[in-house]
Amino acid sequence: MSRRRTIYPPAYLLLAAVLMLGLHVLAPVKQVIASPLRFLGIIPLIAGVAVVLWGAGIFRRVGTAIKPFEPSTVLVVDGPYRVSRNPIYLGLVCALVGVGVMLGTLTPFVVVPIFAYWIDRRFIRAEESMLAETFGPRYDAYRARVRRWL
Repeated sequence: MSRRRTIYPPAYLLLAAVLMLGLHVLAPVKQVIASPLRFLGIIPLIAGVAVVLWGAGIFRRVGTAIKPFEPSTVLVVDGPYRVSRNPIYLGLVCALVGVGVMLGTLTPFVVVPIFAYWIDRRFIRAEESMLAETFGPRYDAYRARVRRWL
């Protein structure tokens, strides 16, 4: 029997960015951001990557699993986890918004909500269920005070 391989969120991020570029090249519905302003897309791109690295660094520091569907040993509630239960995924979405701004046309932005929806359904819901099972009332209290995205 073969073991099913998990495709991790960075691969979906890369796929989404390539799809955004493809839509920009093949179906650029409307230029919504003028050329000199498109460079401002670097701000959400870098901010998103920074949040991803910050969140991942905290996981490494406390020694808990960062890969989806692996059991967590520590409930992380510090750093960016004070304002979002999923800052790494939020950072990925932010980075895609930056890519969209840098491309400047409308069609690439269609990918961003689809990516967020996919990540929510494919990873976040299952991870939250695992955390609730592992940490019980502590996770319930955390979930009551911190939103899923922002």
